[in-house]
Amino acid sequence: MLLSKGFEVEVYTGTPQGEIVGLSDKIVAALNRFMREPDTRNVEYTTAPLCRYDRLLCDLVRPRLLLRDYLKTLGDYTLIPGSSLSLGSTDRFYRSDPNNPYHDYIENTYGTNVVTASVHINIGIDDPELLMRACRLIRLEAPLYLALSAASPFLDGEATGYHSTRWQMFPKVPPEVPLFESHQHFIQWTQDQLAAKTMQNVRHLWSSVRPNGDRRPYNLNRLELRICEFLSDPIALLAITSFLEARIWQVMEDPSLDPLTISKIGDRHRAQELISLTNDNEKAAAQGSLDAELRHWVDGRPILARDWIWQLYQEVWPAAKKRGFSCFLLPLKKILREGNEAQRWLALHDRGFHTRQILQQAIESMHQQELELEDGLCPPWVA
Repeated sequence: MLLSKGFEVEVYTGTPQGEIVGLSDKIVAALNRFMREPDTRNVEYTTAPLCRYDRLLCDLVRPRLLLRDYLKTLGDYTLIPGSSLSLGSTDRFYRSDPNNPYHDYIENTYGTNVVTASVHINIGIDDPELLMRACRLIRLEAPLYLALSAASPFLDGEATGYHSTRWQMFPKVPPEVPLFESHQHFIQWTQDQLAAKTMQNVRHLWSSVRPNGDRRPYNLNRLELRICEFLSDPIALLAITSFLEARIWQVMEDPSLDPLTISKIGDRHRAQELISLTNDNEKAAAQGSLDAELRHWVDGRPILARDWIWQLYQEVWPAAKKRGFSCFLLPLKKILREGNEAQRWLALHDRGFHTRQILQQAIESMHQQELELEDGLCPPWVA
């Protein structure tokens, strides 16, 4: 039996030339599978929680093809890879719902720093205390998932110096989020934040990992990893998801695999020191992704992100093989060997390709791969 998995996928719309164009107000009015974001330039779709990876692949691809068909009715529009406003513009917010007061708050407080595209991975865990333990571990290893998925090296047509411009600029809300020691700790902390107005609502918790459920913070049933960038390659996304699931199986079956228990960092203030270390690791991963030097949460030793990932890959392989999904882990080797999307784009940039050329090539490649996946793997679909 595998854990259930579901995705929240944000994607930009625009022209084949790479210009991002806001169309979400039209999309959500016409297609019931999609939800608006505060800015019209990106739109979100979700997948139902499923256990089987082959079905997840089809559920990731088909909404994109449905969206592409609808975009054709509006003009010469397509989907744009990447997780930042690669060609701009960041000087203006294009509201999707001008009458929404929460959107007012977001625009006025954060501006276009939140106009990004990402993938949130939800893994089902019903036991709230087990969920908290998994959240503690994955929170400290979240920089590794950012390193694998980084896809936002450009902003306003220029290279920014970051592999993940998105995570470098995206607001962390509230600024300080602890390692939750128990479900009750999470409940009390959330209540305190709402009372202090540091969170506007229960969804206004923008950290790399958060507990999720139908009635937060009370009824929880899944871990939500929020740090990943939008991956144009669905197979790469499933590889990262299988890496996450295998790691969660480890922490579920081994109660000692808890940073608050086995970390050698700190003593009385271990939780705070681990959060400080992880914040530094997130910043480093945003800048250098797989080549970033991080500090390991067990003992603080320096380690390259790609080396840490490879070590964990070998550790989680038996858990994935035991449950029959190790084949979906294999594409991680390709990412480690050839680089993530940001690194591949920056390699082209270093060879003299303009940002617009790189985006245009990525747009075409993404569409072609979706068509191949639909033809080769997904059974006939009735919308």
